[in-house]
Amino acid sequence: MARRIDFYDDPDAPAPNSLVPSVNVVVTNEAGDILMIRRSDNGNWAVPGGVIDLGESLPQAAVRETREETGVLCEITGLVGIYTDPKHVILYTSNGEARQEFSIVLTARAMAGEPTPSSESTEVRWVSRNQVEALRMDRSMVLRTRLRRPAPGSIRP
Repeated sequence: MARRIDFYDDPDAPAPNSLVPSVNVVVTNEAGDILMIRRSDNGNWAVPGGVIDLGESLPQAAVRETREETGVLCEITGLVGIYTDPKHVILYTSNGEARQEFSIVLTARAMAGEPTPSSESTEVRWVSRNQVEALRMDRSMVLRTRLRRPAPGSIRP
């Protein structure tokens, strides 16, 4: 199985060979819980997200990626920040891509659907805000889920 390996400020990290605009989505339900996925490529928890495809807008990509990975339809409500830390390199073992981090993080509210795993997620569930940081996540994902505190490397609206 292809894997994703995150490196941060690591001298053993591969040199980046791509920079790809991507989106992550912090989706909340009526109770204020956050929709989280356990990634199938590294076992870490994350908010849904992925690459913005040619021909689609940022909000379209956010809604599509959330639905594909979780089964939940969402409506975009705001901007968390832009994460572009060159010290964060993501290695995809399937093709040797070493991607420099570039993610735009949006907020959204759930509209329909039930949390359902996909080929990209082994588990999908609603997690209360005070329990999110107890999950095993890459450091960059921890920063993205902290909605009230400015994150280093982000541009805030």
